[in-house]
Amino acid sequence: MFGYVVAERASLSPEDLQRYQSCYCGLCRCIGQRYGSFQRAALSYDLTFLVLLLSSLYEPEEQTSLGRCAAHPLKQHSAWQTPSTEYAAAMNMVLAYYNCMDDWHDDRTLRSLLQARLFRRSAGEASAAYPEQRDAVIRCMETLSRIEADDVQEPDAGASAFGRLMGQLFVWKNDRWAPLLRQMGESLGRFIYLTDAILDLPSDLKHGAYNPFRTRAAQGIQKEDLLPVLKILMGECTQAFERLPLLQDLSLMRNILYSGVWTRFYWNDRKPGKEEHHV
Repeated sequence: MFGYVVAERASLSPEDLQRYQSCYCGLCRCIGQRYGSFQRAALSYDLTFLVLLLSSLYEPEEQTSLGRCAAHPLKQHSAWQTPSTEYAAAMNMVLAYYNCMDDWHDDRTLRSLLQARLFRRSAGEASAAYPEQRDAVIRCMETLSRIEADDVQEPDAGASAFGRLMGQLFVWKNDRWAPLLRQMGESLGRFIYLTDAILDLPSDLKHGAYNPFRTRAAQGIQKEDLLPVLKILMGECTQAFERLPLLQDLSLMRNILYSGVWTRFYWNDRKPGKEEHHV
């Protein structure tokens, strides 16, 4: 359920694109420095957005650097980090571990177990610093497991659970901005869960996997039928976003929330020259 909170790169200015990539590289380096090189396999652009958001809101000191990495050994790349980068790196580890454990419980494959063990120690270190976020992840995974086991055909049940998880992850500090950040995270989490479920429906039906829209498939449900709900959820998310006192990277974050989050939803519908902004 990751890979939805991304930028629509074609619409970014060169400056915003560089800023975005440098934030991503900063998160990658932070994971490598704090948890190990192999742990960088869990790197997610979804958490890159969280770095942008929290850094813009709290304006912590920013450190920039140049360097090479295994993925790009021939050319130096710029990277920037703030204390919110460390927070996002920790959340990346917690999510990676519990996601792998969930896969292990579902399919019992050696690959899932080995991946879970790879992230176990890192997740433990991150969890110790952020117990509320860890507990939110555990509760969400347990709830989603029960929903799947009981074959619950009410999409809002899983969406609500994932929304609560994302809401807690967005709250870095329990301060005056926590309610708006929680609203952002909850709405975005519900959006991600429903979008992921409707896009996975054809594959899940083919392989007999759980999907909360399975019974609606017989009624001919199409992904476009979900658009009104998804637009409402992103409207709630952006409403909270626009109430935050954000200046730095504002155009970049708006690109992500107003356009980028729709990229996968419309992926198969794209035509050359088709407008990319959907909300």
